Amino acid sequence: MTSSPTEAQHLRDLARLRRVRDRIDREYAQPLDVEALARGANMSAGHLSRRFRLAYGESPYAYLMTRRIERAMALLRRGDLSVTEVCFAVGCSSLGTFSTRFTELVGMSPSVYRREAARATAGMPPCVAKQVTRPVREREAPAPERA
Repeated sequence: MTSSPTEAQHLRDLARLRRVRDRIDREYAQPLDVEALARGANMSAGHLSRRFRLAYGESPYAYLMTRRIERAMALLRRGDLSVTEVCFAVGCSSLGTFSTRFTELVGMSPSVYRREAARATAGMPPCVAKQVTRPVREREAPAPERA
């Protein structure tokens, strides 16, 4: 049984998309943009963005920023780096963009998270802390309730 040309193309696209996602996971701290990722996958930026969103439910840029925020959360929990140092360590070049995206995903600013996460995860193994504090993807975190 042979597959049709469109099925074969779809499978090739999925393999390229997995390589793009793996590259983002591996090189999140590098200066990556959709155009560079698309060139590496031999696709146009528009085609990559459309196919990536179809396959993974979010754009390559949103996936990259979520990955960076996850890494930033771990660094902030450690408490030995400033918010600015964490911002640049995870590959963001703008503290404002980093803080805005962090707040959207986590529901609090990086500095508040740094203070509260140290207390909330004290004595917790890092692997458990990572799972418990994983950011929300592709939607804003609920606003903290005011007392």
